[in-house]
Amino acid sequence: MPVYRDEAVVLRTHKLGEADRIVTLLTRQHGKVRAVAKGVRRTGSKFGARLEPFMVADVQLYEGRSLDIITQAESLGSYGALITADYDSYTAASVMVETADKLTETEGSLQQYILLVGALRSLSRREHGSALTLDSYLLRAVSMAGWAPSFEDCARCGAVAADSETGYHSAIVVQLGGVVCDTCAPPGSPRLDRGTIALLSSLLTGDWPHAESTDARTRSQAGGIVAAYTQYHLGRGLRSLEHVTR
Repeated sequence: MPVYRDEAVVLRTHKLGEADRIVTLLTRQHGKVRAVAKGVRRTGSKFGARLEPFMVADVQLYEGRSLDIITQAESLGSYGALITADYDSYTAASVMVETADKLTETEGSLQQYILLVGALRSLSRREHGSALTLDSYLLRAVSMAGWAPSFEDCARCGAVAADSETGYHSAIVVQLGGVVCDTCAPPGSPRLDRGTIALLSSLLTGDWPHAESTDARTRSQAGGIVAAYTQYHLGRGLRSLEHVTR
């Protein structure tokens, strides 16, 4: 059987038999891989905690018929314990790996791998608030998948925000791709204040000084939009999202 080696982040695990686990990995070069880690649930397993969710490892695998087999795993990023020690970080990371799992169902992506590893590293180091880190990750992940939102010009007709009466488009429609002008806005479209739209833009572009200067109400409104936008374009709900504290 062919042997290959790659860097991988653990998305999820499932029990198999009495001592094994099926591990779903997002790898750097081989996309998403489902593999068996034999004996990993035994106390003296050679893998230790290196194949738990949110961990990043250098893995060696045998290519199997239906499932590959993990033969070696060396830790590259021990983020699991640091993330699970904090509930908000844990729930945010759970949404991240679930999103990455769904976005890479048909094919892998180096960009998605790098983005996810960076987000998990940031969570483990408490670099920013967990909700802000999550929302920034979600916006960037769906953008990389081809659904980049517009938070400035009209997402439908391209009308420049500066040309509107208020200087910004306040209506937002996730089905249309972001903010829309008054002409394109369907009746009853949700309206956002300038601060919330500015925060959404900052999360997408990585303007952390501005994002961290916002208040809780603005963050909560932005988080609701991010959740709706992500789930609409994924075409399904994210089960982990209901546990995130806003």
